[in-house]
Amino acid sequence: MKNKLRIILLMCISSTLFAFEKVGVTSFQFLKILPDARSNSLGCAYSSISQGADGMYWNPAALVMKEGLSIDFSRVNYIFDTGHYSGALSYNLGSISLGAMFMAADYGKIEVTEVSALGFQADGTYNPGLTGETISPGAAVFGIGFSQKLTNKFQYGVAAKYAREDMVVAEESVLMWDMGILYDTEFKSLKIAATMRNFGPQVKYFEYEYPLPQTLNVGISACIIGETALLATSTNHRLLMAFDLVQPRDFDQQYNIGMEYVFLKMVALRTGYKINYDSEGLTLGAGIQFKNFGLDYAYNNFGDFLEDVHRFSFSINR
Repeated sequence: MKNKLRIILLMCISSTLFAFEKVGVTSFQFLKILPDARSNSLGCAYSSISQGADGMYWNPAALVMKEGLSIDFSRVNYIFDTGHYSGALSYNLGSISLGAMFMAADYGKIEVTEVSALGFQADGTYNPGLTGETISPGAAVFGIGFSQKLTNKFQYGVAAKYAREDMVVAEESVLMWDMGILYDTEFKSLKIAATMRNFGPQVKYFEYEYPLPQTLNVGISACIIGETALLATSTNHRLLMAFDLVQPRDFDQQYNIGMEYVFLKMVALRTGYKINYDSEGLTLGAGIQFKNFGLDYAYNNFGDFLEDVHRFSFSINR
C-alpha cells in the first residue's frame, strides 16, 4: 500500500514540477464541458469526491464507491444558446463496478450564407447572404467503464469512450480512454485521487491534426465538520472541502477549490472557485436529497463578456 501512495504523491509532484504554459489548440472541445451540477458548483474540485455514476465523467475509480445502482441525468444551458445533455449509470457488484455514459452537444440550427446571395432583392431589402438553408452541427460521446476495489483504501478504474463530432463540412470520430485511482486514507475522511481524461490519438481534419483535450487532475478532499471530520464531529452537519490541481493539454496549470455544507444529509449548499481560467471563476449551487432521489443545480460565472451557465442534474441511487 505504501507503493500505491508513493505513486499518487509522484503524480502530484511531477504535475507541479514540469508544468509550463502551452496554450494551443485541441480538438473535440465539447469534451471539456463536464455536465453534472454538483461537481461544477464545487468549482470542479471533484476528482477525489466523485462517487457512483458521476465517476464516468470525473474519475472511473469512483464507480465502486456507491453500492447498488446509481443513475445521473444532466442538462447544461451553455453559452451562445448551445446545450449539452448527458446520462450516466453505475452498478456495484461488490468489489467491482460497471458503468456507462453518454453526452450529446446541441449547437442548434445555423443559417447558411453564401457570397452569391449577397445583395438587394427585388423588393429593395438587403440580403446579407442568407440562402434559406440551415445546418445542424453536433457532437456526442459514449463510454463504458470498470472500477475495482483492491483493498478497503485503494481502488482504480478505467473507461473507454467513443466520440464523434459532425461539423457538416467534415466529421471525425475517435476512441479515447479515462484512467483514475482513488486512495481513502481512512484518516478523518481524507481522500486523495488522480485522473487522466481524454487520452487518445490526434484527430485529423483535412490535412491538419489536433490533439484531444487531455487533462490530468490530482485532488484531495476531507470533511472539516462531520461524522469523521478533521476538526469537529457532528451527525447533523457536514462541511466538505476539496482541492484539485489541473494540468490541461492546451493551457497553463489551473486550480479548483470547492466547499459543500450539508444539513441532515438532505439539503446541500455549495460554492467553489476556479483559478487561472480565461473567463470562469465563481461557482455556486445547491442540492436536495430525498430518500433515493436527488436534485442539484449549479451556477457558473463566465465573466463580463459571456453569459452565465446553468446546470441541472437528477440522480437516483438504489
